[in-house]
Amino acid sequence: MPLEILLALVAGGISVTAFILHMTGRSALAVMSVDEARSAWLRQFPEDDVAQVLTAQDGHAALLQTSQGMGLVWAFGADTVARPLQGCDLSDRPDGLRVSFHEFAAPSTRLTLSETERTDWRLLMSRA
Repeated sequence: MPLEILLALVAGGISVTAFILHMTGRSALAVMSVDEARSAWLRQFPEDDVAQVLTAQDGHAALLQTSQGMGLVWAFGADTVARPLQGCDLSDRPDGLRVSFHEFAAPSTRLTLSETERTDWRLLMSRA
């Protein structure tokens, strides 16, 4: 089979799969409650004790106070990602905050927050 045809078939197959996943709702961002955010953190850091959880208004992110310090859980498609906040950099964005982790696996994330949330979260995260 010529390479051009193979590449077209592969690209078409990936596109159709992505379209089907999107149309069936599998590409929606996870929305977390306090308990779901706690579970998402403990799934990646089972040795931590979670003392407090603060979820964003849209439910796509949560700040956690753990026995090891502050942490952040955010939606990544239908799943979640959790990272400790020690050593992270924060920068304001018109729609929230950008958190840079200086880590290859999760270099940064953008959080959509209201103006009040941004101020509160920045204060809490800067203490990490």
